[in-house]
Amino acid sequence: MIFARKSDTRSVPAAGWLDGTAHRIILSHGWPRLGLAVLAGAVGALAMPPYGVFPALVVSLTVAVWLVDGASAGPRGWRTLRDCAAIGWAWGFGYFVAGLWWLGAAFLVEADQFAWAMPLGVVGLPAVLAIFYALGFAAARLVWSRGPGRLFALAFGLAASEWLRGHWFTGFPWNGLGMALGGNLWLMQGASVIGLYGLSLIVVPIAAAPATLATGAGTRARIGPLLAAALALAALALFGAWRVPGKPDATIAGVRLRLIQPNIAQDAKFQPDDRYAVVDKYLALSDRAASPDRSGIADVTHIVWPESAFPFLVQRDPETLGRIGAVLPEGKLLLTGAARAQEPFTRQHAVFFNSILTIAHGGTLGDSYDKVHLVPFGEYLPAPLDAILKAVGLRQFVSVPGGFTAGSRQGQRILTVPGLPPVAATLCYESIFPGAIVPAEAPVVPGLILNLTNDAWFGDTPGPHQHFAQARLRAVEEGLPLVRDANSGISAVVDAHGRIVAALPLGTEGVLDADLPARIPGRTLYARLGDAPFAVLLLGGLLLAAAGRRREANGIA
Repeated sequence: MIFARKSDTRSVPAAGWLDGTAHRIILSHGWPRLGLAVLAGAVGALAMPPYGVFPALVVSLTVAVWLVDGASAGPRGWRTLRDCAAIGWAWGFGYFVAGLWWLGAAFLVEADQFAWAMPLGVVGLPAVLAIFYALGFAAARLVWSRGPGRLFALAFGLAASEWLRGHWFTGFPWNGLGMALGGNLWLMQGASVIGLYGLSLIVVPIAAAPATLATGAGTRARIGPLLAAALALAALALFGAWRVPGKPDATIAGVRLRLIQPNIAQDAKFQPDDRYAVVDKYLALSDRAASPDRSGIADVTHIVWPESAFPFLVQRDPETLGRIGAVLPEGKLLLTGAARAQEPFTRQHAVFFNSILTIAHGGTLGDSYDKVHLVPFGEYLPAPLDAILKAVGLRQFVSVPGGFTAGSRQGQRILTVPGLPPVAATLCYESIFPGAIVPAEAPVVPGLILNLTNDAWFGDTPGPHQHFAQARLRAVEEGLPLVRDANSGISAVVDAHGRIVAALPLGTEGVLDADLPARIPGRTLYARLGDAPFAVLLLGGLLLAAAGRRREANGIA
């Protein structure tokens, strides 16, 4: 086994290139070791959408195992725990910088106001998020061993830290490691049982298994974990192949959807002077002939516009409501994103929500949904910091006086839309939260997930692709079709198995007509039990890691 202290000066063994590489990584220390960790984390980000290079995560986590091996080679104690946490932070920093660099595009939309703060998003946020992986690597070190059990130690630490990242401080589960499996139709089906966090737990030992090729004490210890990983991956794929039907999902009779993707530039979208030009564009697209059998509004039942469709309060603009209502025949409905003011409205005590509104013939407003999970710094400034941030000239990106107010938890409910099954409504990045799509207190089981978003902030970058991939995985977790309308893309209808029925690409203007796929019969295991299966797997990973450490303590190879 190649496993040495950082002070070890023995020559690199001649067992091959892989052994030599592992030896050098294990013996690294100080800044070179942290630099390797940053680089390894950055390589791992290539496994995320839109790239989906799974071998990149294999390289990334294999190197991570060897780095922890080196830090763990000395006497167990506070120092090695600190060193492993530093490696985890550096690995996470590289991973998040490489995976979230596109956030910088939002700071350039109004560059005169926000360009100076770009480092806060491109470097500052990754530095904070990396703390979770520092905790994960430290937790792994507590049950680390020199044998295959350390793969489960790393899986336990990283999966637990990802769950914390998704829940603490409002949560931000973007680019969970399980998304490396979430881009493949068969492999993503495991989410219907164990969710995103469960996929993260599974993918870590699979991707990290090649580490034992260079560090195993014998042939069995070297090859065994890799064979087990291959079998696990194959089993996951076989489950997915079994779960995805050979035929398209059935559709809901009498529902014909039209999704509008206007592709309005973000710097023009919220200009009040363009209010009527924006509405005219939406109305023209809504009534455009898209195919021989869909000539316009008359041939569809429900029209969908994206998040924040209006640069004004449409609920308080009778003229615009009247214009919209005039082009909607009886029985046709519009679902649109819009800012909404709480009534009674006064400029001195105005309360604003980021909402989904339903509008019917004559401009009548129906049921609505107010976004519950707001984007920190994007839609509001966190209360403990708002005074300080405003003092240095920082405000939320969305130009709403005082920022948006979150809808009440009781308001996170099923949206009632005539002609549609009950709708699980989500706005923007609410779609990235596993287990939060359908409220536990929902009186009925929804028939679809509606996600309205505006990703124009981020231009043609990986961000919108990552956002869509995560929303698509929610459809698999919940066993519900996804109807997603985005200002600049990616707009799509996805069935309950994660298959893309129809889509408009990023950065294009267009109209998307589609029927509504049916939900799966019953409910998925994940929809019924939430993260309970993940918790069982997490405990299992911890027990396997502890067993490996116990075997090492007892001198068992």
